[in-house]
Amino acid sequence: MIRIRTPLPHLQALLAAVLFGAAAPLAKLLLGDVDPIPLASFLYLGSGVTALFLFLITNLSRKGHSVEAHLTRADMPWMAGAMFAGGVAAPIILLLSLQNTPASTASLLLNFESVATTLIAVVAFKEAVDRRILWAIGLITLASILLSWDAGSGWGLSLGALGILAACFLWGLDNNFTRHVSGKNPLMIVAIKGLGAGTFSLVLSLVLGKPLPGATTALWTMILGAFSYGLSIHLFILAMRSLGSARTSAFFSTAPFVGTLLAVLVLKEMPDVLFWLSAPVMAAGAWLMLSENHDHHHVHEPFEHTHAHKHPDEHHEHPHNAETPLGKGLHAHLHTHAVLAHEHDHTPDLHHRHLHEGAI
Repeated sequence: MIRIRTPLPHLQALLAAVLFGAAAPLAKLLLGDVDPIPLASFLYLGSGVTALFLFLITNLSRKGHSVEAHLTRADMPWMAGAMFAGGVAAPIILLLSLQNTPASTASLLLNFESVATTLIAVVAFKEAVDRRILWAIGLITLASILLSWDAGSGWGLSLGALGILAACFLWGLDNNFTRHVSGKNPLMIVAIKGLGAGTFSLVLSLVLGKPLPGATTALWTMILGAFSYGLSIHLFILAMRSLGSARTSAFFSTAPFVGTLLAVLVLKEMPDVLFWLSAPVMAAGAWLMLSENHDHHHVHEPFEHTHAHKHPDEHHEHPHNAETPLGKGLHAHLHTHAVLAHEHDHTPDLHHRHLHEGAI
């Protein structure tokens, strides 16, 4: 029997898509004609500065005792990989590729990101994805393609088109690298990625001689970035803890649909027939994702890690000492998982990244 479920991680992923999808129409409404590179810079800086401020305030209010796990030296390669792939290499390749690629081709090829994320998650990191999830990802990607199709513009495959595919592949790497640190403090992750990508885009703007926005416009851009980029990435990371890379990215791929819908409501831009064709396809993909029931007998091998958790929890029955007292809410500390064999409904979360027989 199939049952529809909307647990918190699914809602977090969908809300992340809503916030990110709102960036384009709201930027168009609030900011007018701002060059894309400095616009991206201040959007990312807004997310990074806000996340860093909240991180510092939270640490002060809790006297350094965070309920989230801190990034460690072992996490730095994953963070560096995510920053280089998604914040440096991908934007450069995309900007170079857009110079000789038709807009319609670029819009369609940018939908490859969720496919790339899934391929990398399955092939490189052995994330379990069955046929139901592949159908869901396929439908959501198809809906995004329908939404971005422009029959009146030119079309052509070229070196630039291959460059856009390469950029999407790099963003897929970014998503999978971020998954490996998703158990750590999301505010710190957002701060590092936001400040790093924002600074890079700002330097690139200055090198290319792009005009920077005025102080008021820059402030509004950073405020928009705090929500549409910062809070969106924060929710994306939280969702990845429970859903893994492929499922979270699939939900995040609904962002273009959200952006189009907001353009209808806010900017009064009436969509064409492709919007109405893509809507049921997008809904079907989301339904397949939400109604997934992955239930089988599995064995947890012994391992040790640090992340936010609370008790009681069937995966967290470990003892606590004086330095890590048992709290009523979320808390983070190094803990060990013993061998555990049981059966229940689960997704590729922090505790269920085991291999599956028959998985794609």
